[in-house]
Amino acid sequence: MALLLKTTKFVETQIDLFLDIVSDAAVLFKLAMDDYLKDRTSQFEDRLAKVRESENKADDLRVSIERYLYERTLIPENRGDVLAILENTDEVIDNIKDSLLQFSIETPEIPEELDDLWMQTTTASVEAVEQLVFAVRSFFRDIAAVNNYIHKVYFFEREADHLGENLRRKIFSLDIELSQKSQLRFFAIHIEKISDYAQAVCDRLSIYTIKRQL
Repeated sequence: MALLLKTTKFVETQIDLFLDIVSDAAVLFKLAMDDYLKDRTSQFEDRLAKVRESENKADDLRVSIERYLYERTLIPENRGDVLAILENTDEVIDNIKDSLLQFSIETPEIPEELDDLWMQTTTASVEAVEQLVFAVRSFFRDIAAVNNYIHKVYFFEREADHLGENLRRKIFSLDIELSQKSQLRFFAIHIEKISDYAQAVCDRLSIYTIKRQL
């Protein structure tokens, strides 16, 4: 990483901490979904509180890194790419927090027959975020490995879309009120969007990786 940024161990450590927080938030999201489906309300709210705390820490770290890069980095074009990666990745954790917050506010009633597909969709979206974290780490440490992780992000994003479509079809096949179907569809799409954000970061990361290899 220092070779890319011509900077110090401070930035390396800060970026690693930032990525750890993103990864932790993704895992917390999956655990929170399991809590919600099993009516562990108090535990769900604890997970949400932790994700909110993580989001704040990630924001503070991103601002700290950005300030340091603007003041100390000697290569402006590399600095811009790094800042964009951090900002785009930060949107992923924002989306995770927003999704959990909506569950907390609206408390949708999810029929038990949806539990399996609901968790499968959640798992695929979370795995896309985990692979994104690996891809970003590799961008700084092992540029040759980036495309492998990006490929996995795309795989899990497609898997989340496929499972999410099946989930929505099952929702509308249930004998429940249309208003409940619409609400559940909204939340199912929220879960899918987490993987969409991970894919969007990888779309840009692919370009930055090509630039570094020229």
